[in-house]
Amino acid sequence: MKFFYVFACFVPIIAFGADDCATMRTVPSGVQTLQDIINLGLCRNPQTAAAYASLRSRHFNKNAGYASYLPNVRAGLSADKGYANKDWGDWGYGASISASYLIFDFGKRTADMNQMIAAYRAAGFDYDENIQNFVYGLIGSYYELLNADADVESAESALKVAKTAKDTADKKFKAGSVAKADVYKADTTLASSQLSLERAKNNREIVKGTLLTKLSFPANQEITIADMPSSFGSNVENESIDELIKVAREKRPDLLKASANKDAAWHKRNSAFLKNLPSISASARLGWGDDSLSGTFSPESEKLNGSIGISVSMPIFAGFANMYGLRAAESDYDRAKYNEQQTKNAAMMDVFTAYQNYKTAQTVLTHTESLLKSATENERVTSGMYKVGRATMLDWQTAQSELINAQKQNNSAKYDLFVKRAAVALAIGDIKSELEGE
Repeated sequence: MKFFYVFACFVPIIAFGADDCATMRTVPSGVQTLQDIINLGLCRNPQTAAAYASLRSRHFNKNAGYASYLPNVRAGLSADKGYANKDWGDWGYGASISASYLIFDFGKRTADMNQMIAAYRAAGFDYDENIQNFVYGLIGSYYELLNADADVESAESALKVAKTAKDTADKKFKAGSVAKADVYKADTTLASSQLSLERAKNNREIVKGTLLTKLSFPANQEITIADMPSSFGSNVENESIDELIKVAREKRPDLLKASANKDAAWHKRNSAFLKNLPSISASARLGWGDDSLSGTFSPESEKLNGSIGISVSMPIFAGFANMYGLRAAESDYDRAKYNEQQTKNAAMMDVFTAYQNYKTAQTVLTHTESLLKSATENERVTSGMYKVGRATMLDWQTAQSELINAQKQNNSAKYDLFVKRAAVALAIGDIKSELEGE
């Protein structure tokens, strides 16, 4: 019964209706961790709530299927008044209760029940897949906001450097050691840095609004999120691609859903075949009737009537409906098998692609760290050389530009690495372990 409990740690706030969370109008105060963001999203987002409601609907449909294993009991009351020869007769009254029970149907009832159970399992895996995709989207938005925050900080740092360059150029021009062109270049760099800062702030607002919208909060509110911890998530880089594929076969929801759909189609095909075989049922009926209001009910009354019996029924001809229904069920089963194979192929490719992207992201981060270190040192040296007259303003501007680009690339690579690692976890169907740090 573990078919959709991969996200059991997230479901209770939906299943039991966390009113305090769902009715919030403002973002919680304080710094929000990634786990806090996930919990808020699962509690508040209508997409996850709708997915859970759909799963509950399938659950109740499955439970309704057990009715075929129980007796069918009916009760009835009647009142009638006859009319003949232009004359109305007396009122007649009656009551009855009847029961029927299917004794044997060569397994059709069981096939129908197994089909509904398999369909419910498939719905559970579909729900799990929706939740994992939603959580992955939240992870992406979370790190996009951290990246946007880092870009704002980098832009503010670049603006400080540009102001320092402007002040230095002004002083050197007043001292007559540089031409007016250096002041103009410094002014241009300062204006460009101010523009870059405004763009970074605007981008941060958009990214923040996107995250808040996913959490069902107004986009104009503020939210403070925690930076990533020093150690986070599983060490997927230490696992081989074969190990990841093995995990995907066991945990990936769409693979499990395709398998459950194939099982449901198999049971449906069996049910369509068994529909052509006989069924044996037992029945019982007890009735009471009276043609006057003065009658009284009594077990000894001759007005009681009833019956018991066993019946056998078998379809002989239904306009070829059963034959075509069986052929359609066989075709559905074949389609389900091919869909399962296609899903497996796509899933293995997803795992391979996510793994390669993650390994590439590791390499990119290493290179951007080296680039940032080099650009930082180059800007520091160039600024010092300009102050003593051994470099031009153009040299300093170039160093500043290279430093800004290196900072942006490093910020992007750092947070992209964590998104790519989450993509690996999503590809193998175990994103929960990434959040729990397993």
